[in-house]
Amino acid sequence: MNFLPIFYNITDKPCLVVGGGAIAARKAELLLRSGGRVRLVAPEIGARVLEMADKQALECEQREFRQDDLNDMTCAIAATDDKNLNAEISRQAQARGIPVNVVDNPDLCSFIMPSMIDRDPVQIAISTGGVSPVLARMLRSKLESCIPGAYGELARLADDHRDAVKRRLPDVDTRRRFWETILDGQVAELVFAGRTEDARQQLEQELESFNIAGVRGEVYLVGAGPGDPDLITFKALRLMQQADVVVYDRLVSQPILDMVRRDAEKIYAGKASSNHAIPQENINQLLVRLAKEGKRVLRLKGGDPFIFGRGGEEIEELIDENVEFQVVPGITAASGCASYAGIPLTHRDHSQACIFVTGHRRDGEEGLNWEMLSHANQTVVFYMGLENVERICSSLKAHGRAADTPAALIEKGTTTEQRVFVGDLDSLPGLIARNEVRAPTLILIGEVVALHDKLGWYKPGEEIR
Repeated sequence: MNFLPIFYNITDKPCLVVGGGAIAARKAELLLRSGGRVRLVAPEIGARVLEMADKQALECEQREFRQDDLNDMTCAIAATDDKNLNAEISRQAQARGIPVNVVDNPDLCSFIMPSMIDRDPVQIAISTGGVSPVLARMLRSKLESCIPGAYGELARLADDHRDAVKRRLPDVDTRRRFWETILDGQVAELVFAGRTEDARQQLEQELESFNIAGVRGEVYLVGAGPGDPDLITFKALRLMQQADVVVYDRLVSQPILDMVRRDAEKIYAGKASSNHAIPQENINQLLVRLAKEGKRVLRLKGGDPFIFGRGGEEIEELIDENVEFQVVPGITAASGCASYAGIPLTHRDHSQACIFVTGHRRDGEEGLNWEMLSHANQTVVFYMGLENVERICSSLKAHGRAADTPAALIEKGTTTEQRVFVGDLDSLPGLIARNEVRAPTLILIGEVVALHDKLGWYKPGEEIR
């Protein structure tokens, strides 16, 4: 982040605006609405500024800027047409430690003015760091449509009861659970319907009867998809924002993890070949323990939890321990990565079936049904097969699959680091060695791979053969 997002209290504090045009007028009006005591200085004063000086508490002086105008100021805004003057105001303000904004020049700013949604006392600020104010305004318009104006009234209702809630529920976590119930339940709906007094009575009744001992924990088993954060579901996002603690795997990308509620406890439970941060049995027990403590537990898994994600084992334990849970499917790696590589898993002319196979074997585990996997006119997708690629290719060839059968490796599929390597059963092992391919990588084998040349649409990097 180039700027720290903060909200600045300027109530009854002196603020300076230099400039007399329409932009300066807008900045001065915003400072006045925020409670500041605003002085505006400019050699030429526009009609809008004069009107504000006449009708609002705006101190207006028609003259050139002087250095002592900055004395005792809480903040300053330079909004003139003179670039040299704006730069000088910025230099002098920053030398005095005064926050300064220079309109349309973020390089000279110590703070910038975001695009805002005002639901007083609720305020939402949107910024592009000065790179594209138009984009910030577009995002604001999208949010405006889904944030009712009554949210301000809901916030005031909550503020009226803060002290009472603290006395009744001294524990921070308990209060948070109570407020989540209030702000996303019947009380909120009553406020949105304009029935504020009914909402007040309902809140007081729920506070009186609220019993944290009766609140049961729950586990959310959520598929995070193959990597692109835009591919998670709305339900997944909602539960990610509700969770008290998240237990996540190594395949969960950082942008997705950043979407989890910021104050949620995070526990890494990633597993790689012969390197388990937490053994699966311990993960199962951890989920049970956390839920029985009354916590909402987000079990966040890459891809889909029921496709080589061991989700079935985890919910078996939850069922045995009488723990409530929800399962939210995710886009599995085969579907997501193949789509982003432009490789359809099925195609009328090339593949009438698709098989998902784990390429990772436990010690002593029996081999796969290679004869079945070697049939023509089907797509075979190997998860976790990178370390065993030579065995996979040789076994398929030994059971009748042609050596020139198209094959692909998709590394970090759906992310901006995606790489696609295209070859055949003979060349695939060499591609891995030459290009230092690393997990997570998906292996696709079948005639559909040849369609990548024509259908490949997502190309953060060129494919390699």
